[in-house]
Amino acid sequence: MESTVHGTASDAAVELPRSIGDGLPLSRAQLSVAPLRTVPRPDRLSAPITALAGVGSKLAASAAKIGITTIADLIEHVPHSHLDRATVTRASELKLGEPATLLVEVRSVSVRPTRRRHLRIVEAIVSDGTGPLKATWFNQAWLAEKLRPGTRLLISGRLDARGFRVDAHELLGASGGAEPAGADPIRDRGDASAGMHTTGLVPVHPLGDGLRASSVREWAFTALAQAPNVIEALPARLRRTHNFAGAADARLAAHFPATIPELAESRRRLAYEELFLHQAALAVRRRDRDSERRGRELPARTEFVERWLASLPFEPTGDQRVAFAEIDADLQSSRPMQRLLMGEVGSGKTVVALYAMLRALESGSQAALMAPTETLAEQHFATLEQLLAGSAIPAALLTGSTTAARRRDTLAHLATGELGLIVGTHALIEPAIQFARLAVAVVDEQHRFGVEQRRRLDEQGPRETGAAASNDSPRLAPHTLHMTATPIPRTLSLTAYGDLDTTTLRELPAGRRPIKTWVVGEEKREGAYGFIRDRLREGRQAYVVCALVSESETTQAKAAETEATRLATTELADFEVQLMHGQMPAAQKGAAMARFAAGEADVLVATTVIEVGIDVANASVMLIEDADRYGLSQLHQLRGRIGRGEHESHCILFADPESERARLRLEAIQRERDGFELAEVDLMLRGEGEVLGTRQSGLPRFRVARLPEDGALLAAARDDVMTLLKQHGSLDSPGLGPLIDAVRARFGDERAEPIAA
Repeated sequence: MESTVHGTASDAAVELPRSIGDGLPLSRAQLSVAPLRTVPRPDRLSAPITALAGVGSKLAASAAKIGITTIADLIEHVPHSHLDRATVTRASELKLGEPATLLVEVRSVSVRPTRRRHLRIVEAIVSDGTGPLKATWFNQAWLAEKLRPGTRLLISGRLDARGFRVDAHELLGASGGAEPAGADPIRDRGDASAGMHTTGLVPVHPLGDGLRASSVREWAFTALAQAPNVIEALPARLRRTHNFAGAADARLAAHFPATIPELAESRRRLAYEELFLHQAALAVRRRDRDSERRGRELPARTEFVERWLASLPFEPTGDQRVAFAEIDADLQSSRPMQRLLMGEVGSGKTVVALYAMLRALESGSQAALMAPTETLAEQHFATLEQLLAGSAIPAALLTGSTTAARRRDTLAHLATGELGLIVGTHALIEPAIQFARLAVAVVDEQHRFGVEQRRRLDEQGPRETGAAASNDSPRLAPHTLHMTATPIPRTLSLTAYGDLDTTTLRELPAGRRPIKTWVVGEEKREGAYGFIRDRLREGRQAYVVCALVSESETTQAKAAETEATRLATTELADFEVQLMHGQMPAAQKGAAMARFAAGEADVLVATTVIEVGIDVANASVMLIEDADRYGLSQLHQLRGRIGRGEHESHCILFADPESERARLRLEAIQRERDGFELAEVDLMLRGEGEVLGTRQSGLPRFRVARLPEDGALLAAARDDVMTLLKQHGSLDSPGLGPLIDAVRARFGDERAEPIAA
């Protein structure tokens, strides 16, 4: 019932039933004409897929690998696209660059290697009776076994100068018998071997090993008979406001739409539902977290921090001052701070982090900065020492490389409270570590830490004090500032960090000069090294960043060593070349960086170990090898190591992009200097799951919603969740129907983890 009409005068003395969706009264007249609907039976959705005809244990095992075990899973396994078989194009009618779908038969197939290691191209000569055509698939060498001569398939993609580039395909089976002369080998045979539901808008479902597209399509068609048993998660008022279809209708149209507009409407409803439930889950998680944790209320800022601010050799930016004020407000609350600090390269995030830590020290408490790697922890510690120069504030570094004697001394001073500020890796949360009064924790690149690791840092807070306090008193959670060196688009921050308050630094300190960026090929190498030599003779310094040849730090270290040796005896033989990589002992890395910072070395050959924390104003040139192998955010971070002084700076990117996406990345980094704009480009190119690097468990894996395309739906979902919280006080309110159950069904299995689909 969703009526908004109130009862008549004759109903005045009677308490009327109310609509579940919007809570408005319903009159007898309305109830008498309300249509009777079958009561949903959601238990029927939990039936295993083996209940479907033709689904045995082997197929069920293959389906389970992609998350399909029940009828409900099949209903929610929406297609990633649809093929329009009503408008199949002939090969003779293809036009360059225009998307098209063809029904073809394989004549021959081959696999061609490329210069890129592990990349193979499958090339097949296909025909639809109007002429032969070369179809290509990238990095799918396994397809060659399936594309045998005579195989019929449906292909979608675009024609370019090299042939037909396939974006999606579906095998339809093999042809039989010889063709009569002049016959159309596809159209004349019909679709009898293609399975069910292969006309009109045909769904293309995500597949896994051992699964056929036609089989999954038939399973979904059968399972959708149970769609009316799907519980409606969205309150009626929201459905009416946004003009959404019902839950069952939206799922039916998402799989087997009658028209493209119907498909678009179903997708809009399901994408919003997914984003809405995720935002609701984040709100529930924040509520649960805040109800279970208390922090120490720190007093207002004192002369201690004022003197430190006055001692800085630069004036804090306006954005930094706003950040100071936001942190002050958080620290003076008993609700532990949970704030994300992100900013442009060189915007001064470390200064803000140190400000938060000094606010703890001035109140007699302790502060810690935890970084995911030893190298990053060492760089942070060196930066903090510079910012604290002359302050006499004791600080220590604790990593896996810390000597046993220094470790014992550090732990003892932490336990007594004599040591107020510490920087380290996960070594800070080992069982042997005991803080006396930890009040502020800064977690850098927090997505690289597990939930359990962050929870252990929470447990380092002091126990509550007071008359009733004891050894069993609950601990006060430290105020936590999460830092990321990657500018994050708003759409991604609302999904990955939607339960955190956010502080953004866009303003750069005075004196930062723009960096000129050049993307070049091998033919420009001699000129590039000539340019570097000219800058070195002028007294400048340069970085050379070696190829990201693998995820192995050992392999990267060897590549850097080889390149440093080569440059020192060839193109840069007249200059002092220094090597630095993550596999070096801490002392060697520190010495290498110190030599470069002091100007004793002209060139620093390094891996991505220099991505953050390095600040050498005299370094004005950077050369990055194989730049097409890096993500946009990483290229921007690397480039940010130069342009920190008064001299004009140049970043030279050597690249030979073989993919369209790599080419677009390089065009963007050459054109755009703003990190937040680049983050938006990165999000469009790679998707929300990869924009921070390797896919993290804390990032949602949406089934339907796509970011940033669905950014407007995400903003609407966020606003709607906030409005419901204000109206009802809690998402558990009976007036919201089964909303909270839907939230937990979709995202509740990971309530203790970062919420991910």
